[in-house]
Amino acid sequence: MEKKINRILYGGDYNPNQWSREIWQEDMRIFRDAHINSATINVFSWAKLQPSEETYDFSELDEIVEMLSRENYDIVLATSTGAVPAWMAKKYPEVERTDYEGRHHKFGQRHNACPNSPVFQKYSAALAGKLAERYGSNPHIKCWHINNEYGGECYCENCEKAFRIWLRKKYGTLEAVNQAWNTEFWGHTFYDWEEIVVPNDLSEGLWDGRTAFAGISIDYKRFNSDSMLENYKLERDAIRRYDREAVITTNLMGTYKGLDYFKWAKEMDVISWDNYPAYDTQPGFTAMQHDLMRGLKDAPFMLMEQTPSQQNWQKYNSLKRPGQMRAQSYQTIAHGADTIQFFQLRRSVGACEKFHGAVISHAGTENTRVFREVQQLGSELENLGDTLLGSRIQAEVGIVFDWDNYWALEYTSGPSVDLTYVNQIYTYYKYFYDRNIPVSMIPFDADFRKYKLIVAPVLYMVKEGMAEALEQFVKEGGILVITYMSGIVNQSDNVYTGGYPGPLRKMAGVWVEEIDALAPEQSNSVAFEDGTTAGCNLVCDLMHLEGAKSLGKYAEDFYAGMPAVTENSYGNGMVYYIGTCLEEKGKDKLFADICKKAQVKELAGEGSDLEITCRETESHRFYFALNFGKKERKLPKLFRGQKDLLTGSVLTENAVLRKFGVCIVQIEK
Repeated sequence: MEKKINRILYGGDYNPNQWSREIWQEDMRIFRDAHINSATINVFSWAKLQPSEETYDFSELDEIVEMLSRENYDIVLATSTGAVPAWMAKKYPEVERTDYEGRHHKFGQRHNACPNSPVFQKYSAALAGKLAERYGSNPHIKCWHINNEYGGECYCENCEKAFRIWLRKKYGTLEAVNQAWNTEFWGHTFYDWEEIVVPNDLSEGLWDGRTAFAGISIDYKRFNSDSMLENYKLERDAIRRYDREAVITTNLMGTYKGLDYFKWAKEMDVISWDNYPAYDTQPGFTAMQHDLMRGLKDAPFMLMEQTPSQQNWQKYNSLKRPGQMRAQSYQTIAHGADTIQFFQLRRSVGACEKFHGAVISHAGTENTRVFREVQQLGSELENLGDTLLGSRIQAEVGIVFDWDNYWALEYTSGPSVDLTYVNQIYTYYKYFYDRNIPVSMIPFDADFRKYKLIVAPVLYMVKEGMAEALEQFVKEGGILVITYMSGIVNQSDNVYTGGYPGPLRKMAGVWVEEIDALAPEQSNSVAFEDGTTAGCNLVCDLMHLEGAKSLGKYAEDFYAGMPAVTENSYGNGMVYYIGTCLEEKGKDKLFADICKKAQVKELAGEGSDLEITCRETESHRFYFALNFGKKERKLPKLFRGQKDLLTGSVLTENAVLRKFGVCIVQIEK
């Protein structure tokens, strides 16, 4: 049985169960015109597949699978476990979640099951197994889609008991727990495992959504992520008993805070994710999320969902402008995707997603602007065939992204409520994006030897082995950039004593004595050694040199003259410490020098306002150029004389890209 995916999957979420059989046949005709070749089915059908505890009914799904197989579709078959059926909630009310405020939920919505409910674990795995037993031998089933957009948290009694077991495995003794959580503070010492309760709004929650004991709350984040991952693994293993070939995935959500995606990636065959930028989302931020999803396994990924036109759940659900969906789709491919899939293929008529965009609108016709754009993109992807499949992106710059740091930084009480993790990562990613320098988003335990330059912004939590690995990278000639709020705490959120930045202090060559928080209306500035000045805000580290060289000093306030940005030689490499949030002018100046020393260059070899990326095979490089600006822009010299794979035309010296324009060229190595 051959289940290899040998073409760019082009399709999306399809719910024929919401429509009559006559509509099904019309859908097949319309989808064929759009060059759609795949469908994700059965995402929320548990209630139909299992109408009671003892009964399963696969008759309708049989028809759907047969129809799509007959049409030669590549099928992404979901397990339907993203929403429990009503009978389960009625008979086993403990299967529903208890929220952060301590309210136990009734049946409703979706993602509504407690991950530590034995009932949910039993029946979700059973359903996945029955689906795989029934359909696993179908060669058109190329991918299994487990659950849907895992997320949220539960604080019920089942979770509380499971949390205690998780803690026993992690720490072994109560003494170790008390030490990790610093329970001497406020007299919280535990003498019995049963005294530990879930850290919700009824226990450790503070008035601003933070926590009185970050150690407890961070561990609960880890526990919740692990609990849902166990749900995923139960269904995956049930499928694998019957289908050994199809890839298995679940759709992730970019920089979603709740789950440690690097840990999840180790259990997934391929990464898939749902991309829903808002009307004002910067293209660079979307690119960063694509790079993060690619970085989870350092491999091509699947775009499981995007909308062909508009969302329905954001504050302002603007239409995608003509050409925008196509450009965003190629941006996804340019950053490592091997699929383009939509939510949804036909617009539903009721409930909260009835105004979410679709290939087929409520008008039920292909005579729409959106359909024509979907059709054009489908034709182009069909012509590309398997040309790009499996090609990789080579990057010499790595940016560390770490969910433990994400949780810990935003739980900490101080120094500023405006210090948020993802925004901080993006402010540094943006420098490289704007200059078309490829970036890999990497975990704390990555193989750092692959990179010339590593940037680790706000590395607040330095876990076991992290400092040593970074030191080794620098000693061997690498260049490392760290920033304010780095090296502060260990994996339990307890401060490294002896001065910030803790275990990074020696290689950074600085000691941070105090951290000043600047309110939104406040600012300072940094005077660089060459006379350049740049504004700064948010936080200012008051630091002393311990071998490092000052590159810039504060110009204002009582700490005027103290170093704000430093450089330190360490082994054969260099460590840069940025002690304040520099405005873009300051970052640009600093990183221009850093990239020069690291010998990291722009892809196109010249400045360009276009987004330029490159995917590589053993024999060829595929360069993408995309225009997300408002005006037409000239292509770099690299593209001149090359054939555009999308149009077949040879690009001349005067070739330009209009707004949302795209071109791809293939250059032999």
